[in-house]
Amino acid sequence: MKKWLLTALIGTALVLGACGGGDDDAAEEPADNGDNGTEENADGGTVDSAAAEAAFESNCASCHGADLSSGSAPDLTQVGSTYSADEIADIIENGQGSMPGGMATGDDVELLANWLAEKK
Repeated sequence: MKKWLLTALIGTALVLGACGGGDDDAAEEPADNGDNGTEENADGGTVDSAAAEAAFESNCASCHGADLSSGSAPDLTQVGSTYSADEIADIIENGQGSMPGGMATGDDVELLANWLAEKK
């Protein structure tokens, strides 16, 4: 019984140790380079690019690639030269081709559409 308990304890410690970490730089203050993480969009508004990138990563990157350059779906690196923010929002909400609609919802749709429309 003691060997089983010791094995379980060591196994748990290894699993928790493997899952933790990897975020060592998170506590460091970012260098102030004058960039506050926002970009001006075509309408004169701003897009929170950090939030948009996070939304893209969680909703779109699995098909479009982490760098927007494809994967199993169309390349989005210059999608703003083809579609407006409204057209991109419509595609996100309703789908197009093999992409199903509703891949992002709520505020993420507008955030992603404005951010992608800047990609020209």
